[in-house]
This record gives sequence, structure tokens and C-alpha cells, in this order.
Amino acid sequence: MAALGSLTRRALQATAVQPTSWRPPVNALGQYCGVTTSASSFQAQPQPDTLESASCDSDERPSHGNVELGVIRNDWSREEVAAVYNTPLLDLVYKAASIHRMYNDPQMVQRCTLLSIKTGGCPETCNYCAQSSSWSKDVGLKAEKLMDLDSVYEAALRAKEAGSTRFCMGAAWRGPTQVGKRQWERVLDMVGKIRGLNMEVCTTLGMLTPEQAAQLRTAGLTAYNHNLDTSPEYYPKVTSSRKYQDRLDTLQSVREAGISVCAGGIIGLGEGPKDRVGLIHQLATLPEHPESVPINALVAVAGTPMQGNKPPSATDIVRCVATARVTMPRSVVRLSAGRLNFSLTDQALCFMAGANSIFDGDKLLTTKNNERNADLEMFEELGLKSRPAFVPYPAGASSSDGSAVSATVPTQCLVHNQTGSGTSVAAVQQ
Repeated sequence: MAALGSLTRRALQATAVQPTSWRPPVNALGQYCGVTTSASSFQAQPQPDTLESASCDSDERPSHGNVELGVIRNDWSREEVAAVYNTPLLDLVYKAASIHRMYNDPQMVQRCTLLSIKTGGCPETCNYCAQSSSWSKDVGLKAEKLMDLDSVYEAALRAKEAGSTRFCMGAAWRGPTQVGKRQWERVLDMVGKIRGLNMEVCTTLGMLTPEQAAQLRTAGLTAYNHNLDTSPEYYPKVTSSRKYQDRLDTLQSVREAGISVCAGGIIGLGEGPKDRVGLIHQLATLPEHPESVPINALVAVAGTPMQGNKPPSATDIVRCVATARVTMPRSVVRLSAGRLNFSLTDQALCFMAGANSIFDGDKLLTTKNNERNADLEMFEELGLKSRPAFVPYPAGASSSDGSAVSATVPTQCLVHNQTGSGTSVAAVQQ
């Protein structure tokens, strides 16, 4: 195994592009040059190829009969997404890896930390979630108060010192509307103070009004997470306390406030392949592709209605990661919950297929997660490098590039780039 590990590192180091020199390949017209294939090559079963493939040098828009890889589009049909999803796995990973290298440094993977700042007592009825008050007795999870500002700030400091460049905070709320003004203002203070550490800041606080989204933007929020979970058709089996449109409305409020959208789903809710296709189709046809697309593997919690669900396989997750990468080439695909069940090799295939972010630390909200030391060893083994904060996000809003700093964040709190590369704010890579 040691010899194999050395070979893996040598092979990756020999072929990977160094972050400082990474440039997406372009054609003679100065456009991103995609890998072009006919739709028939995306079928699991061989089909007659009667469609003419678009040329890489062509600036003409491909018809719906062709699938030109690497082209940014929001008009995917479900049939096209299904054709991508059902591609034989190794061929799909190859196509996704090719696209990944058009827009991203394949070595660069962001390390993020997620903290539950308000645990339990949620009025929602998400059947997978341990924090719902509907089955708190069965789960054995007591509702806790919102954490104080200093405790959250100290957690962010520890995360930064450990190498995380994005700090995410989750509250078990239906939305900020259900809490008092003082609690909401405390969360806004958390955002501003952690942003002052020159970390990217993300929150997941339930449904937002346009006014609340604007307040978060003013506080300095980088991104807002609001997962769609699954397809519109399967969603009623996930929760009965809200509608799918509620999720889409919040994403719209976030976009309109100028905050980057972080939206993905959970695999293993009992859904079938059609629902996974439906989820990715929904994300890929939003008005703008999300800055980030988390792909979560369900971690079934005893006491929840989905406690007996069969966990998704590693290849299920790889297939979803690769399909997300093909359909949303510029988005950050975040390999999120459930990594603890996957081997280093499983995760390596996910990175090959286009995943370029993980959550590290031994806990994700209420469930166990991979230890940081294990992740550091994985990064060393695979030749990966930690992504600094505020490296440009091709699919992000202005909140993601570090240039639009809120008036609520004292400028003296920001650590500015000392490399002479302009006035943008950049984190020092740990």
C-alpha cells in the first residue's frame, strides 16, 4: 500500500498544474474550449449518432440535440440531465474531470467548517433531521439557546488556525422571522466579526425575506446555504411543513441581495435516480448557477423517520458530483455530509469528478464527520492544496470575491493581501 500511495502522489504531482500557473484552456477566439460530444455518447446503451457535433472553434450555440461540454447554460432539459447522469460511470467521470480543469485548479480544494449556533427545537418536519422538535424525544436531542457572540468567534478562530477558509453557521430555525430582534442582531454581529477575520462567511438560517437577506449582505455575508434537498416531485416525502417554492423564493431573495447562493441536496432520502436528476436539473436551470453546490450523503440518525434509510453508495455520490460538474461547470461542488463512510479512494474519485470543497472538523451540526488529521493526510496523499479565502468564484456574486466589504466590518480588522496583487482581501493559506 505504501508503494501504491507513493505512486499516487508522484502521478498526481507530475500531471497536476501548480495553482500559481493554472489557466483554463482557451481556443483561438479566446473562449473556453469545451469537449464536444453528441447526445448519443451520453446514453448508457449505444445509440446511432446521427447528430453533428459542434466544433470547439465554433461560436455558435449548440442545439438541444447536442451536448457541448463546458458551455455555461441554464436551459438544460430533464432529458439532457438524465442522459448525463446515466452515462457509464468511468466515461462520465472522464467528461466531468475534463470540464473541471477548464474552470478550476484540480489540486485546489477548499476546507470549510460548519458550526451549529442554535441546536434543536426546530418547528420544521424534515424527516431526515435530528433537530426537529417533532421527534426530539425519540432522538434524545434537547433544544439549546443561540450561542453567544464570543463563543462563536472563538470557534471561528480555531477553524482559521486549523486551515479552514470558510466558516459556516447553522441555526435550527424555520427562519429569522420566528426569533426576536436581539437574537437576529446577534447573528448579524457574528457575520460581521467573523468576516473581519478575513474568512468567507456562510449561514444557513432557514427561509429569508428580502429584507433579512439585505441585512445579511450589509453585515458582510459571503454566501447563504439553502438546500433544495431533492426533486420537486419527491419533496413532499421529505417534509410537510413547507413547500418547494418556499425554498426557491428564499434563493431568489438571496440572489437579489447580492449574496452568493449555496444550494444542493441530500442523496439517500429514499429518492430514485429520477429524483436525483430532478434535483440537479432544478439547480442547473436556476436564473444563475449557484456559487456552491453541496452534495450530501444522508447520515441516518436514530429516532428520525428516515433512520432506516439505506445509505447511498460511493458511486452514487460520484455520479451526482460528476453530473453537477457537467451541468454547472463553474460552481464549487462541495463534498459535504457523509464522507465518514467513504474511503480515501472513494473521495479521490469524487475530486477527480469535480468536487473541490470539503467540510472538515469532527462534527457537522449534530453528526460525526472526518477528523482534521485524517483530511490532512488525505490532502498529502492525493497532492491536494487548501484553497485560500476569496479566490475568485466564477459563479459567485460580488459577496464572494472579497472586494465588496460591508460598512459594518471595520477595515482595520481585515488582513489584506501583502503580495502586491492589488487591494483585494485574501486569506493567508494555512
